[in-house]
Amino acid sequence: MLLKKQTVWLLTMLSLVVVLSVYYITSPESRLNEFATTEEENTDNATTNDAEEAASDNKGESTVNTTDSEAVFEQMRLDLMEQRDKMKEELVTIQGSKDKTAEEKNEATEQIKELQEITDNEKIMESLIKAENYEDVLVQTAEDGTVKVTVKAEELSAEAANEIVQLVRKNMDAPNANVAVKIDPK
Repeated sequence: MLLKKQTVWLLTMLSLVVVLSVYYITSPESRLNEFATTEEENTDNATTNDAEEAASDNKGESTVNTTDSEAVFEQMRLDLMEQRDKMKEELVTIQGSKDKTAEEKNEATEQIKELQEITDNEKIMESLIKAENYEDVLVQTAEDGTVKVTVKAEELSAEAANEIVQLVRKNMDAPNANVAVKIDPK
């Protein structure tokens, strides 16, 4: 029995819907939404824990909650990502604009490439510095070329900070770059 064209088309579309549904259900994006939900719950719990710690701390000493410290690093990363995504979005808009000249579009393309290179370099630097036995590291490159390195550690000696500065300068191909190392206690 030969199938009609409409039947073949209908079966093809149904198959496509099934495949896309399975992909959507198993996609990592849905897991990201779950992570965002648990992150919000952790933030709410951390706020409650802070209030309880402040109430029970009679000596006036400040205590540092590790989930707060982790949340701070994650929030800083998210803020940086959002800022760069907005910049990329503006540049992509320039690229697709009919009102812009070819020169302006090429400049936008170059700026997008530079942003991607900066992001990649920062991730590489974070990995290299973490390999030096630091719990967590955040590397940020400012528009003026200044590199800010925030290290999660209880203490950081001058030698260790200098090693981080030299590591950044060496691996970012910027021997005279202005590098600031900041410690974030655990």
